[in-house]
This record gives sequence, structure tokens and C-alpha cells, in this order.
Amino acid sequence: MQYPQNSQNTTTFMDTVTNKKKTTSKKTPKAGKSGYGKEMYLSWYELMLRIRKFEERALMMYGQQKIRGFCHVYIGQEAIAAGLESAIRREDAIVTAYRQHGIALGRGCSTNACMAELFGKETGIVKGKGGSMHFFSAEHRYFGGNGIVGAQIPIGTGIAFAEKYRGTDNLCVTMFGDGAARQGALHESFNMAMSWKIPVLYVVENNGYAMGTSVKRTSNVTELYKLGESYDMPGEPVDGMDPVAVHEAVSRATEHIRAGKGPYLLEMRTYRYKGHSVSDPAKYRTKEEVQEYKERDPIKMIEEAILKEKVATEEDIKAIQEKIKNEIAEAVRFAEESEFPDPSALWEDNYVQKDYPYIMD
Repeated sequence: MQYPQNSQNTTTFMDTVTNKKKTTSKKTPKAGKSGYGKEMYLSWYELMLRIRKFEERALMMYGQQKIRGFCHVYIGQEAIAAGLESAIRREDAIVTAYRQHGIALGRGCSTNACMAELFGKETGIVKGKGGSMHFFSAEHRYFGGNGIVGAQIPIGTGIAFAEKYRGTDNLCVTMFGDGAARQGALHESFNMAMSWKIPVLYVVENNGYAMGTSVKRTSNVTELYKLGESYDMPGEPVDGMDPVAVHEAVSRATEHIRAGKGPYLLEMRTYRYKGHSVSDPAKYRTKEEVQEYKERDPIKMIEEAILKEKVATEEDIKAIQEKIKNEIAEAVRFAEESEFPDPSALWEDNYVQKDYPYIMD
């Protein structure tokens, strides 16, 4: 079976992790010639910058012990959140793993509420009870933030099945990392999803390392979009460092899914600049490898494309930068001034109310 190939997205990431000849493109996206226009490009830039600055401040606050527990930042992977959101609907659901602050911000979750959650405050997105790994917002159709590796794969499949059961044309974007791709639950979910043509978009964020273990050391299948082949699930690799490539791939996939043809698998070939978590010095990678990907930084490249193609002006860029700077500063102030939850809150929110908006009768 032939799977769709995006010529600009093939063999860029895995060449590095498998020690093959490196062919990563450093070409600047053609902003003015893509047909997306100023509004789209500035929205991508703003969201990616919001995520980057949020995560950088989170690391700073962690160093000051204002954020505790586990913390996994999305720095380097911002293009996925940007291109994904512009290609799906707000009615669609998203479920993901614990490197998830950026996906929540992309859904439109409040910067203040997300920062307060990291601080463990009652004004947080889940009232300070979830911390870094467990954001949730039914209002934004965001179902986490899941701490158990791979647990979100069957959860997302079930959410998508609920949409099919109701007769909507909504779908569920189910995101997981390259480490979770080795979980047995993935194959059970893939089998069920293809058998029943469930409207689920599987997105594997392949940043090359499951904690500190490279992709090539976990399986002989290193091109992860091929994992769906035995189920006849279509899939393709995507340059996850480019929001344009992400947007176009997700658009193709969602069109396939909404047509009733069942699931689709996208392998986002991306890179995290920081360690697996704040406690990871990432000594299993070379400085040269990290620098290679920083040269293709998605925020830098989209800014260069905007200015080079005259999609927007330097004043537009500076206005967004100032807006994000003030927004993040306000989020930290809000989090610091908020109260910790009262101990009595332990007894609240333990059961789902019958009138919860997404519970079926």
C-alpha cells in the first residue's frame, strides 16, 4: 500500500537519530507565497512565542522553587501546537501526554490559569490539583495532560468513538511521544479504531528520545508513521519544526477522517532543546546535535519568513513580542498572588456530576 508522502518532510529527523547522512533542510518557509496570509502567519508566530516564553519562565520559576514536582517543557516543539490548532476546529477534542503546557495554551487555555496550576494555586486550570502534567479543560475540549505513558492513546480513541456514537463530524487528536509508541495499548487502539472507522487523528511527537533512550534503540521500526501499516492505517512523516508543514499535513488528515474513512497517523519529527524533564541534564546528546536543530528554530524561521516575504512589518513583530512579554509577566504575578487550595478541597471534584457537559446519558 502506498502512503502519501510530503516531499519536503521526509527523512529529515530520523537521519540524525539513526546516524545516516543528515539532510535536514534549513530553507526558510515561503511565507508570502503559501497563500495563508498575514493573519495566519502572525497567529502562528504569536502562539509559538507565547509557548516559548511561558516555558522559559516556568523553568526560571522552578529554579526558584516556586514550581515543584515534575515539569516537562515544550521548548523546540512549538510548531506542532501552532500548525495543529490552525488546521482543526475548536469543537474537536485533544488529549496528550505530560509535555503538554504548549498544547493547552494552543487550545486557548488561560495563560494565568496555566501558570497558577504550575504553582499549585487554587486559581489554576484544575484548581492546583494537577500540576504540570495534568491540565484539563472541558470548556476548551482539552482532556489532558496524562501522566501515565501511553494511557492517553486508548482514552483519545474512546473520546473519538463518543463523537462517532453521537453522529457528529468532530474528531479527537490523540497525541503521544515516540516512547509511548512502543506501548501495547497503541496496537489495541489502532486495531479498534480502524475496524470501526473511529474519527481519531493519532499524532506521534517524535523528538528522538524516550527520556534518554534514542528511537533507534527501542525498535527496528524507526519511521514511526509506518506503525499503522499492519492495520491499513494511512500515515505520513511531517516536518514538526515548520508550522506550515504541520498545518498542511493535519488538514489532509482531518479531511480524510471527516469523510468517514477512519483514523490517520502523523509522525511529527521534532526536537526538544531541553532535557526530558527539569532534572535531566541530557548528556546522551551531543552539543552539535542540539545546535543543528536550534539552527532550524521554528520561531526564528517563521519570523524570518514573515519579514523576508513582507507578510508583516517589524513593528507587527515587536508588538507581538511586547504583548507576550506583558502577558507572561502578568501570569507570574497572578500565580504568585493567588492562594493555595484549602485542605478541604481534597474532598471536592472526586466524582463527575450528572450534568457534566460531555457525559452521555
